[in-house]
Amino acid sequence: MVSLNPSSSYSLAIHLELPNRSGKLAQVLKAIADLGGNLGEIEIIERTLNITQRLLVVDAASEQHGADIVAALEAIDEIRIIKVTDRTFDLHRGGKISVVGRIPLVSQSDLAMAYTPGVGRVCLAIAHNPENVYTYTIKSNTVAIVTDGSAVLGLGNLGPEAALPVMEGKAMLFKNFANVDAFPICLAGQDTETIIETIKQIAPVFGGINLEDISAPRCFEIEERLKGLLNIPVFHDDQQGTAIVTLAALINALRVVDKQIDQIKIVINGAGAAGIAVARLLRSYGAQTIWICDSQGILSRKRKDLGSQKSEFAVSESGDLTIAMQGADVFIGLSAPNVVSVEMVKSMNSNAIVFAMANPIPEIQPESTQSIVAIMATGRSDYPNQINNVLAFPGVFRGALDCRAKTITTQMCLAASNAIASLVELVDRENIVPSVFDPRVAEAVSQAVQQAARQEGIALS
Repeated sequence: MVSLNPSSSYSLAIHLELPNRSGKLAQVLKAIADLGGNLGEIEIIERTLNITQRLLVVDAASEQHGADIVAALEAIDEIRIIKVTDRTFDLHRGGKISVVGRIPLVSQSDLAMAYTPGVGRVCLAIAHNPENVYTYTIKSNTVAIVTDGSAVLGLGNLGPEAALPVMEGKAMLFKNFANVDAFPICLAGQDTETIIETIKQIAPVFGGINLEDISAPRCFEIEERLKGLLNIPVFHDDQQGTAIVTLAALINALRVVDKQIDQIKIVINGAGAAGIAVARLLRSYGAQTIWICDSQGILSRKRKDLGSQKSEFAVSESGDLTIAMQGADVFIGLSAPNVVSVEMVKSMNSNAIVFAMANPIPEIQPESTQSIVAIMATGRSDYPNQINNVLAFPGVFRGALDCRAKTITTQMCLAASNAIASLVELVDRENIVPSVFDPRVAEAVSQAVQQAARQEGIALS
């Protein structure tokens, strides 16, 4: 069983009662520490001459780890657990987003202008000139986050209802980081034609479409066909978002180890939507040698089971991931937990770069490679160098919406990667990407995307 660091994603609020005498709280804290829990805030709820009630925030590493901590506290003499709540579930209770009006309605005249009869004049203005929809409605700043629930995070085909919490979270990130109004659209079916037609029918409301958690290879066809059908940008974050941030991280990692992208061997484990998109963007940036592995091994020309997307990156060599990693300069994991061993990393070239991005358990634990790689990055927030799509998609859409780009191109993605990388002023082995909370990121990405769009002649404003 992999030992993970405690995380706020498994955070508990423990309301307990203990005797009001010296040493009793120390017993509680020791029990938590002995089990590896991470103690946060401690709040006094009530205190009398005989008892004290406290609220403890404790981060665990898993649901079972949290249950073990609670059981250990219950086993202490004279300790009474009053209530235990899962803070992550509490945060999601009732949903995480809401729709609010932008202007107040406090008088009859407000109502007459915002709704009938005044709104009819605005409807006629848009009917006369459809471009007015960008001036007088939410379209200019609204993105649809569309999923069919077929590939939710790394959890698989969970369906639309189970996908909704992820889409709500995505909408929050759009708003918080780039002031883009986004709304989740979770579709009940997974038929490719139905999805394309549904998005086409709802597109008049939105200034952009963000495809999310749609399984490969269907996601490739859905994205490409929508780009041909719609005059608004279509962006598949699992593809382009992941690729943008991965390239940004690699640009700075290569600066640290003083290697050039056209002279290195890159191995990508995972040939789904993210893996193929990352490979395509790295190739556009100048990478010459890219080997991709799936569950059956290297994408080799000798294999007969490769579809068109995988065949694009087929090489003459064959074998498994162990073979692929020999002599590699860069490993990029977009696959599954614990598929890489220390011996496999040791077989890489000197000054190796490892991006183990499977979540929540990476392809290899960072602690086991600290002395044998030059740079380690993951998708987790509790290790250095978190490769997180939130560095990309808010700014990409902010830029695309502001310049009225008709689509999102490879050049716009490359510009976004360079913008993200440029924000790290002092690059070192534990600092290759900016913080997701760096307020400069969305603005820098937005400006870079707009400039690229205008240079390509696809910006309408």
